[in-house]
Amino acid sequence: MTIDVNYQNNPLHGVSLKTLVTELANHYGFKILHAYLNINCFATNPSVESSVKFLKKTDWAREKVEAFYLYQFKSLPRASAEQFELPPRDRIIPADQMPGPPAELSLEDGERLREKRARKAALHDRAAAPRGGAARRLPDTAGASGAA
Repeated sequence: MTIDVNYQNNPLHGVSLKTLVTELANHYGFKILHAYLNINCFATNPSVESSVKFLKKTDWAREKVEAFYLYQFKSLPRASAEQFELPPRDRIIPADQMPGPPAELSLEDGERLREKRARKAALHDRAAAPRGGAARRLPDTAGASGAA
């Protein structure tokens, strides 16, 4: 059984990665993209060409940028839990949901968001750290033949 899926309503349909990055960079600028997405290709020698090259090689970063495009630049409502599990290019946007104007974003808000994420990550790292002081040593498996 095949299901005919119409991706025509997805704003990413037919949009190349280069076009997407160009639109985002022209509207928001690389500083705001880095502040909100925390991807170094937008901070270190940013250009459309180098960003596209990195994003083509890195699935997680490309999906992060595509989701940003859908939900910030195109102002679509957040995806349902079922659709959220799919990569942004595979999501089906309901016909009654139309793209809106780009969200107003500021560098200050982006920096606050990045700081909030850093604090949350630090708390997560502390919670995941092993308890009891020193790390356990693994037994030596080389045996006597490994010593020279």
